[in-house]
Amino acid sequence: MSGLQRIPLTRGYLLDCYRIERVISSGGFSLIYLASDINTQDKVVLKEYYPDKITQRVPGGRLQAVSEQTKPTYILGLQQFLAEAAALAGIKHPNIVNVFNFFRCNSSAYLAMEHVEGRNLRWLVKQHHGRIPQPALVKVVPAVLSGLRALHGSRFLHLDIKPANILLRSSGPPLLVDFGAVQYYEPGKHFAGIQTITSGYSAPEQYQQGEMGPWTDLYAIGATLYACITGEAPPDARQRLQKDTLPMIQGRLSRQYSPHLLSGIYQSLLLDCHSRPATVDAFMRTTFRDFLPGLMDEE
Repeated sequence: MSGLQRIPLTRGYLLDCYRIERVISSGGFSLIYLASDINTQDKVVLKEYYPDKITQRVPGGRLQAVSEQTKPTYILGLQQFLAEAAALAGIKHPNIVNVFNFFRCNSSAYLAMEHVEGRNLRWLVKQHHGRIPQPALVKVVPAVLSGLRALHGSRFLHLDIKPANILLRSSGPPLLVDFGAVQYYEPGKHFAGIQTITSGYSAPEQYQQGEMGPWTDLYAIGATLYACITGEAPPDARQRLQKDTLPMIQGRLSRQYSPHLLSGIYQSLLLDCHSRPATVDAFMRTTFRDFLPGLMDEE
C-alpha cells in the first residue's frame, strides 16, 4: 500500500449540483477541490472523504477500501466524516469558513464550503520578510482565535492550523480555512489512525498518539505566530523531543513585540501538553493581555 496514490476526480466531473474544476489541497483523510455550482455558477470548495493509503478510486469515480482488512477502518471513518460534516455545517461564525452542504456519493461523502478570495497569512509573512508588525498580528490572530473558540465549543479540533490555512480577505475579517484534518474530541481521548502532520506546526502529541485537546491547536497557533515574527516555523516537534533546540525569542525580539505576546508564544510551544494554555481564552489572556480591552470592545 505504500506506493498507492490517490487519484482525484477529473475536471468536469459532476457531483450532485457541483462541477469539479481542480484539486486545491489534500489532507490525510481527504482531497479538497475547487468546484462550481451548476445552478448559480458560484465557486465552492468541496472536501471529499478519501483517506490515504487505505482507499482506492475505481472506474466511474467511486471509492472503495483497498482490502477487506482496511474496509472496517474506511467505513468507520466515513461515518465519522458524515457526523463531523453535520456538526460543522451547524457552526456559523464570521472567522470560520461557511460549510453549507454535505452529501453521500461514490461510496464516499462530500462537504461543500464557501469559496473566498484572498491571500493567506503565509503570503503576508513573506511580504514582511518574516517580521509582521505587531498591529497587524493583533488585527488578525485574535479574530482567528475567536473562530477557533467556536470550533472548540462544538468539540472539534482543527489539527492543521498554519499560516497557509489563515485566509486574509480583501474585504471582511480573516478566516480559518481547510478543515481536512478536523476531528471530534472528548476529554482523555488520544490520537489514533491516520493523522495530518505539518512539520513545525503539529504538536508532539500528534506524533505520539498523545492526549488531544484545545492545547493541540494552540501549539499550532503559537507556531504560526512564531513564523510570523521570525520568518520560519519552529523546529519539528519530533526533533525537539530528542533535543529541544527552540530558540528563545523573548530577548532578541522584545523591542518589536510585547513581552506578553512573546511569552504566550513560548508557553504555547511547550512540549508538555499540560503545561500549555488549555483553552483559547487562557491563551488570549496570556498572549494578548496588552490589547484585550480593545479587542473585547470590538467583539
